[in-house]
Amino acid sequence: MTHVHEGSFDGERLRVAVVVARFNEVVSRALLEGALDALKRHGVADEDVTVVWVPGAFEIPMVAQRLASSGDLDALVCLGAVIRGETAHFDYVAGESAAGIAAAARATGVPIANGILTTEDADQAVQRAGGKLGNKGSEAAAAAIEMANLLASLPKPREEI
Repeated sequence: MTHVHEGSFDGERLRVAVVVARFNEVVSRALLEGALDALKRHGVADEDVTVVWVPGAFEIPMVAQRLASSGDLDALVCLGAVIRGETAHFDYVAGESAAGIAAAARATGVPIANGILTTEDADQAVQRAGGKLGNKGSEAAAAAIEMANLLASLPKPREEI
């Protein structure tokens, strides 16, 4: 018989942290509102949500790894906006934040959803933070819930010898 595993969107009893970059704060706040709304709609209790503000997207992975390593959380959501400018700074910040979030998730085994927008201009960011293209913060929160439930349903990793 085939075994199929899927995560559910039931957030009851889940403890979730949201790490938000203050840089491009107008966009970040809209993403946070979307994430908090999604967490609530999926049953995550207000007292089980922690919001942590960091200076920018580059700082998110360090804080995400610290929180995920605590053993106190079932999932994390990382939010921010990196908007292309006239220098290569965009490429470094976008790449390092994404790689750092993925590394933190692999190192800790805690699902960490990447809701950091990487856009060509501010209008694109606004459209993805509650505009006509939806709210990527909401989508990231739903993904975090789904992954927490999926991982909980899978066999636990074997202990290293």
